[in-house]
Amino acid sequence: MTRIVKLEIDDSGLPAPTPEIEQERRVAVFDLLEDNSFAIPGRDDMPAPEGPFALTLAVRDGRLVFDTETESGEKVVEFHLSFGPFRQVVKDYFQICESYFEAVKRLPPSQIEAIDMARRGIHNEGARVLQERLEGKAEIDIDTARRLFTLVCALTPRN
Repeated sequence: MTRIVKLEIDDSGLPAPTPEIEQERRVAVFDLLEDNSFAIPGRDDMPAPEGPFALTLAVRDGRLVFDTETESGEKVVEFHLSFGPFRQVVKDYFQICESYFEAVKRLPPSQIEAIDMARRGIHNEGARVLQERLEGKAEIDIDTARRLFTLVCALTPRN
């Protein structure tokens, strides 16, 4: 099975998440576990590892870490991604989310809808960046990438 059945977030060493970020994490994790596509390609004439998989997302030494195991806890692969390629899209995403939350308080529905469409567009761009960064390491569909991007945002170090 090419899917994630368990997902943990190791946020040790990071500031405590706000209630809003914690809620987004819970929703993203729930949605991801309900429906996802995640496969590890074979390498060096080795067959692709079989899932289902348990995934731990963490930040170590300033890098995003995907630590993948089988459902039974056997190590599959761990890979580290630089946050650099994510910085601009994450910054844009946080800014548009802030605008959206402010708009909900005071703007008419038509303007809220326009901001929400922009927010979804930036979220999709972040998902595409994640898919590109995982190329050759893990194969994920766009919906899985969107949910994982939400979690990347929650783990992104803020300066």
